[in-house]
Amino acid sequence: MIDTHTHLYAEEFDEDRKEAIRRAVDKGITRFYLPAIDSESHGKMLQLEAKYPGQIFSMMGLHPCYVKPENWEKELEIVKNYLDERDFPAIGEIGIDLYWDKTTLDIQVKAFEQQIDWAIEKDLPIVIHTRESFDETFDVLERKKHPKLRGIFHCFSGNLEQAKHAIDLNFILGIGGVVTFKNGKIDQFLNEIPLEKIVLETDSPYLAPVPHRGKRNESAYLDLVAGKLVNIYGKDFSEIERITTENAMNLFK
Repeated sequence: MIDTHTHLYAEEFDEDRKEAIRRAVDKGITRFYLPAIDSESHGKMLQLEAKYPGQIFSMMGLHPCYVKPENWEKELEIVKNYLDERDFPAIGEIGIDLYWDKTTLDIQVKAFEQQIDWAIEKDLPIVIHTRESFDETFDVLERKKHPKLRGIFHCFSGNLEQAKHAIDLNFILGIGGVVTFKNGKIDQFLNEIPLEKIVLETDSPYLAPVPHRGKRNESAYLDLVAGKLVNIYGKDFSEIERITTENAMNLFK
């Protein structure tokens, strides 16, 4: 299996990072994709990638919650420098978050659009963070429509209509712990979405699946997400594992 979205470099893993990675590998997780946040954490992320070549892969981008009036343009410059310096499997996580701060919508949109332009230019997928902002996110994606524009709606928690809209725009859905929540709702319609349009993720240390909800999440719990998909799709675990892994490998090349 592939964890397409994990913040393994976060301080929540400072005490047992090596053990957390080993636990995940023991569960059959072969690759880990790390989303970028901002320049303060790039160093830790890239060091971790260097420690586990061929297993851990860093993305590059500016997270919408860190698009701040005082330095967002400088942060984007740093992202661009990295993208020009070396190869990354994706630009992410990027997007729009209106849960924490609605006042920065204007610059969040500008940062999102700029990073989409780079993704198209470099033929890279994007990994989208969208929180309380589906309409705004879709507006940007419709404006920026392009044959090369593709990627993941990370931590998808929308409705069936939004899921289909995302897929129509050439995106796939990142499914994590939310699918195991009683109030998560996506389990009620996910079987209407082709499994070929889904990848697995944890977003660890956040959003731990049941029965660990409310505790620190880790990549080893990816099997609980896959196990829920076994119920939803009525397919064997090995089939869920195979198809979602192929989806991730195709997207990240």
